[in-house]
Amino acid sequence: MIIVTGGSGKAGRACVADLTEHGYDVTSVDLVPPADPTVRHTRVDLTDFGQAVSALGGIDERVSGVTGIVHLAAIPAPGLASNPVTFSVNTVSTYNVFEAARQLGIKNVVWASSETVLGLPFDVHPPYVPVDEEYPGRPESAYSLSKLLGEEMAKQFCRWDPELKIIGLRLSNVMEPDDYVRFADFQDEPGLRKWNLWSYIDARDAAQAMRLALESDITGAEVFVIANADSVMEAGNDDLLDAIYPDIPRKKALDSHETLLSIDKARRILGYEPRHGWRKPEHPPN
Repeated sequence: MIIVTGGSGKAGRACVADLTEHGYDVTSVDLVPPADPTVRHTRVDLTDFGQAVSALGGIDERVSGVTGIVHLAAIPAPGLASNPVTFSVNTVSTYNVFEAARQLGIKNVVWASSETVLGLPFDVHPPYVPVDEEYPGRPESAYSLSKLLGEEMAKQFCRWDPELKIIGLRLSNVMEPDDYVRFADFQDEPGLRKWNLWSYIDARDAAQAMRLALESDITGAEVFVIANADSVMEAGNDDLLDAIYPDIPRKKALDSHETLLSIDKARRILGYEPRHGWRKPEHPPN
């Protein structure tokens, strides 16, 4: 049994669908019920430790034998709640999931960190492009700080238990297919999307990364940047960088539309390879 917390959100819906399609028994744990009535769901407030332990340990005949957790439940972006609420909800719920997993002997945890840990909205320029996991986190908001602290908590939980795996996925801006129509609005004003270096992640590819992380045999705490292989722009990277960030060092010659949030580590270790996106035949550029 795999529990997906936050299974009613954008990434959560895709994760539940992907795991189910690949033969996993899945339960969504969320305060919000799923739109799909066929999804097994239990309402749980993960900021309450007792509820977290109870849900992950078993819920009547609905949930038992949990072997893995995909923890996506959170306030999903800055500005949706006041800063103290965002920080409290995200850090406490993440701690509760990690600690409940530790107490219950669940060794396989994947969770949603965030691209914002890299320094978004990049008002202070990144040290280089493509940005990757190698430089220290630079949180610029209470939301981002909550995610960075989640990464640090994961390190300490895995130090306590060397058999534990906690993989944090620094997800880029999650998009569903219906969102691609809005990409036309970005093309004439590159500055509109400079805040995350013109990157995105198709929810279905985010779900692929979550499944691959669950299936990985690595142990310990790891983080991976997860983005699509391309940018949201028709303009090429060199033109975009020359116009917006001309002084940022470029670590290599850049393909015209390759992501500036490096996914090399996820490709190398997880076998991640994006399969969807707005340039695919079913989503032609406008």
